[in-house]
Amino acid sequence: MKNLIGLALLLLCLSACNNKQNTKNEKEIYLFSYFKGNGDGLHLAYSEDGLKWEALFDDSVLLKPEIGKDKLMRDPSIVQDESGTFHMVWTTGWWDLGIGYASSRDLIHWSEQQNIPVMEKFEGTKNSWAPELFYDKKSKTFYIFWASTVPGAFPELPTSESEQGLNHRQYYVTTKDFKTFSDTRLFFEPGFSVIDGAILEKDSLYYLFVKNENSAPAEKNIRVTFHTKPYDFPTEVSAPIIGNYWAEGPAPLLVDDYVYVYFDKYRDRKYGAVRSKDMLHWEDVSDSISFPGGTRHGTAFKVSESILRNLRR
Repeated sequence: MKNLIGLALLLLCLSACNNKQNTKNEKEIYLFSYFKGNGDGLHLAYSEDGLKWEALFDDSVLLKPEIGKDKLMRDPSIVQDESGTFHMVWTTGWWDLGIGYASSRDLIHWSEQQNIPVMEKFEGTKNSWAPELFYDKKSKTFYIFWASTVPGAFPELPTSESEQGLNHRQYYVTTKDFKTFSDTRLFFEPGFSVIDGAILEKDSLYYLFVKNENSAPAEKNIRVTFHTKPYDFPTEVSAPIIGNYWAEGPAPLLVDDYVYVYFDKYRDRKYGAVRSKDMLHWEDVSDSISFPGGTRHGTAFKVSESILRNLRR
């Protein structure tokens, strides 16, 4: 009997080891989280080459928003931690002082939606827009950063009448467990109204992509800076890395030798992209990509092929 029990345990161990090895050897697939309309909820698309993106679940909503003044789910940002859990943050409303959070093991079943009150201690804050998640594996720390306007905090800039005097800067908190958070601090102040930050780690450097949101005169373009750590980024940014059009929501993704940056060409109501091998010279490949119709500001991330198989089932 002892020999049989020992044999059973050995077989279980070998099976677990093989499963873990198979997961490591699996092909990587790219996923894209996005919303449609004014913020209907979470949508997902997948790609095998970073160019052609196909909607999952017939482009239906996977998770509907339940929190926030406006009960919206805009700008969904998803990262997966080392345990396999997916974490998501999003914009819950146009004039909220917090952001939304939920987690999932399979991108189908989600935890209860929570509000993280990131700007409640900053008196007069107007908004909390486009939160983005970045997981730093070196320090095992999550960085959550977003754009807020705090009246009087920075020199006022000329703004168009439609933007109601908004003058954004990027703020952030850190967490290791999404239960306790650091105090909210200034993340990025480049001297212009800035929104839609996104970080990519490559070759031991951290690249921060942002949208210049100045409106008078209008900029509305994507720029980049880099550092050796995922905070305290130099405030000197590159020239625009996109063409002569308005864009927002940069979503960086490493695909083979290229870094792709996808973005919402919101005035043209379609998606665009640029790519680079050296992070200095950018090629516009907007005509080579395809996204589901109506895709709005999202994030791109890698998953194992088994995750996609489960989603497609």
